[in-house]
Amino acid sequence: MTSLTMNEQIDVFEDVSNPLDSVEEILCANDWAFDRMSEEELCVQISGKMGEYKMFFVWQEDYSAMQFCCEYDLTIPADVLDRAAKTASAINNGLWLGHFDIRPKTNVPSFRHTSLFRGMTYSSGADHLEDLVDIALSECERYYPAFDLLSKAKKQSGAALALAMMDPAGES
Repeated sequence: MTSLTMNEQIDVFEDVSNPLDSVEEILCANDWAFDRMSEEELCVQISGKMGEYKMFFVWQEDYSAMQFCCEYDLTIPADVLDRAAKTASAINNGLWLGHFDIRPKTNVPSFRHTSLFRGMTYSSGADHLEDLVDIALSECERYYPAFDLLSKAKKQSGAALALAMMDPAGES
């Protein structure tokens, strides 16, 4: 049996290619058109059941990390930003992965997550990315009614917002 030194073990992990290449494969498998702006950035716009979403993937090689963002096709009016921030915070309390926030300059709600890839193989990284995209879409669809209500109504009742955040018992 051959034993690797610590430096050789580290070299094995550093050979993992840019995870955006795996993202491209996932997007192609779903027939989603995307734009690879650079070696470090990729963007795709997709349609969900509730609305349109823009996904951004940004690779930071120095940290072996990828920042992921899934933006809604909604804009929150300035006069309800405090309410929207409290809603996002309440939603975040129940999430296991990622978080929702409202982009300050655009007032667009989004789901965000940063993943570390150090030590991942090409295969495990691809599986991780596929799960991340699935989870992000699921969470964005789940909370679309709440952010949609915030984007349209000047004054929401607490009951209407609570109802929009409830998980449905079935699917229509």
